[in-house]
Amino acid sequence: MSIIKNGKYYFYDFVHEGKRYRRSCKTTDRNIAKQIEISVKNDIIKGNHSLPTDKNKRLLFQTAWENYLKNNGNPEKAIERKIIAAKHFLPFFENKALSSILPLDIKNYQLGRKLEIMSMGKNSGKKESEVNFRSVNYEVIIISNFFNFCIEREYTDKNPAYKIKKLNELSRLKTLSDEDIKKLIAGATNKLTRDIITFLIYTGCRKGEALNLKWDDVDLKNGVIAIKGTKTKYDRHIPVSEALRDVLEGIEKNQDSLYVFNNNGAKVGDFKRSFHTACRNAGLKDLRIHDLRHVFASKMVMNGTSLYITGELLGHRTTQMTKRYSHLVPDTLRKAVNEVFGKNRQK
Repeated sequence: MSIIKNGKYYFYDFVHEGKRYRRSCKTTDRNIAKQIEISVKNDIIKGNHSLPTDKNKRLLFQTAWENYLKNNGNPEKAIERKIIAAKHFLPFFENKALSSILPLDIKNYQLGRKLEIMSMGKNSGKKESEVNFRSVNYEVIIISNFFNFCIEREYTDKNPAYKIKKLNELSRLKTLSDEDIKKLIAGATNKLTRDIITFLIYTGCRKGEALNLKWDDVDLKNGVIAIKGTKTKYDRHIPVSEALRDVLEGIEKNQDSLYVFNNNGAKVGDFKRSFHTACRNAGLKDLRIHDLRHVFASKMVMNGTSLYITGELLGHRTTQMTKRYSHLVPDTLRKAVNEVFGKNRQK
């Protein structure tokens, strides 16, 4: 008798009188799974238990995928991203039965996409280590989430994408000099865009967090902003710096809107076009809105702020995310070591 974990849940997997019994225990607790396994085997020995027939044995990937999109409970935007990513892997998997898909199939898909990306014009002549395969990794993550959904719905009992190693993913840690920041802000052609760009640089907020910010969450008296409904589902608070206070106090409150950043009372849905205009006017190429979050983090770390505090301000749930900025603090780390083991301390 044995208990194994495949994806989210534990499975029992044993052989009795030449017949193999394997099924999800629908629990993440190993002890409970062990009790279920013992109970099932006892029932089988007594002749009181029979496993359900696998009615989904021939269920196609395409059919299960359509059910996944309808019933996974994701927001509309997340579903749109999955649909876009699926344009790559659906042609590969759509006519395969779920039960027939093996880890090797996932690896073959991953390899095919890897070669496809490496053959793109922008990657011509680059070494493999210089190519970013982030999109492929995202696709494999979606496939893995999809199979976890299928396990929960008892469409299948395995996740072939589980433990598939990620491809090389280059970190994009864009930062800007003080001069470039001034040029970017000045390059905005309207006050609204200028205010949003400045806010993002001064807070390290994600774009969605800024556009969803309400005046009720801004406490200028106590100098703090509450960031709610974040990507990580954990609220956090950001202190209001003097520069940020000037920005917020300079925004005229519109009685018709609850949101800090609004266009004549209407919530701002996006500002990509005006952001790109500001970048063009500032002479900055290959800059994305999300890079402003990295600008904030980089400036905090290079100014001596600890990685822990920087991570708290950014709303990182793990220290691993913030460690990406550790290469920016060699002088800070050297100073810390010298304060303890420097020559003056040894006298």
